[in-house]
Amino acid sequence: MSALTRFERGDDLFPDFFRRMWRPMQMPAGLPNEIPVDVTENDRGYLVKAEIPGVKKEDIRVTIDGNTLSISAEVKHETEKKEGDRVLMRELTQGSVSRGMTFSWEIDEREAMAKYDNGILELRLPKKREAKGRTLTIS
Repeated sequence: MSALTRFERGDDLFPDFFRRMWRPMQMPAGLPNEIPVDVTENDRGYLVKAEIPGVKKEDIRVTIDGNTLSISAEVKHETEKKEGDRVLMRELTQGSVSRGMTFSWEIDEREAMAKYDNGILELRLPKKREAKGRTLTIS
């Protein structure tokens, strides 16, 4: 069984209370607290699917450091206001979202692949092969 841990979470006992407490005050009400993900594992690696709708792929950043994965995205909604226009309703949000997790195996960052399509970021993260030992011949 794989040990998968999440960052910055201390909300086991009172999830809603702590989730609101740790959220930055300037976070827009409609912006999700963190990026929702699905994570699967097999012998060769991990498959991470992250839901980040309405974001350009240029505004997504994925960082791998050993067995740690960080995903962040800048959500931007550009609006054009014309002279004489009145805003009747504004529900589109702007801001940043992020997600981090630690895997039980180190990730081979050279072989990792990322694809973004229809609001879903798909990451294929192969496990680093363990260094195989060798037996030394004594002369």
